[in-house]
Amino acid sequence: MKKLLMIAGGALGIYIVIVMLIAVIPAIDLSMTPAGPEVKPLTALQAEGRDVFVAEGCSYCHTQQVRPIPQDKVFGRPSAPGDFAYQTPELLGSERTGPDLTNVGASKPSDVWQYIHLFDPRAVVPESIMPNFKFLFRVVDQLPPGETAVPVPAAFAPATGKVIPTQQAKALVAYLLSLKQTPIPGYTMNGGMGGATTAAPAATTAAAPSAPVPAGAYRFDAATGASLYAANCSACHQAGGEGIPGAFPPLKGNAAVDDADPTLHIDTVLEGAHGVTIGGVAYTSVMPPFSGQLSDTQIADIINHERSSWGNQAKSVTPAEVAAARAKAH
Repeated sequence: MKKLLMIAGGALGIYIVIVMLIAVIPAIDLSMTPAGPEVKPLTALQAEGRDVFVAEGCSYCHTQQVRPIPQDKVFGRPSAPGDFAYQTPELLGSERTGPDLTNVGASKPSDVWQYIHLFDPRAVVPESIMPNFKFLFRVVDQLPPGETAVPVPAAFAPATGKVIPTQQAKALVAYLLSLKQTPIPGYTMNGGMGGATTAAPAATTAAAPSAPVPAGAYRFDAATGASLYAANCSACHQAGGEGIPGAFPPLKGNAAVDDADPTLHIDTVLEGAHGVTIGGVAYTSVMPPFSGQLSDTQIADIINHERSSWGNQAKSVTPAEVAAARAKAH
């Protein structure tokens, strides 16, 4: 009996040590870490959405951790301890069946896009294997006061009625839109629990404005432009530039895109847009600004891809023109 007690006590002691090392001490360390730049507590609606996120198993397929490796640059800068100051327990996840969501509120800030994506992911991302969450929506014949119908594309919409989000859907989208990173200049993980080193530039999708490109040195590379468009624009405007009727405007045949004067096109990519009417159709969805994420050359590449694709034949722009528009705006 005494031996059994000793064995049990030893096992319990080992268990306590392990828990302290991998759970308690790290939790204490994190609780003493100050919040990162612009990291704020969740609102009541966002916290409710986080509960929906957990209940629906979203973290089974989506991570919220950006590793300091080249493959993760597309998702944002490396995650910092201060990013999780108000998100405990952390929803880090371990699978990327779908993309990392650390910065999804900045990369896809449109609630319209988020609602359509939840209702049927294939409506905005044709290759998606994510299940639909139609049960988070209602189909009604008449819109209740204060409600706005989700502009689901015709091919994915119900035969009759209008789609509106339930409270759960509204909360979940509010939570997703709260997931935003802010730049931390010079930040890279130092290999420990926290802190940063400025020994190397931050791995981030937010590129500083590029140095001026000498006149005549810029050459538009179609493959680069197509790649940048796919990474930053195609989710809303679609791979073929046709957009989504009533939700996101088409770029194919778009007057601003095909205009000989590229001013409006450049300004829109730099500064974003909201509440615009194009071709007689009002678009309430938000287009984010890319001035803080992409360099002058990258923006020129995207614009030139749009101005030379899908039948568009407008003149090219240069990084210098983008730089001049950026300077004028700021």
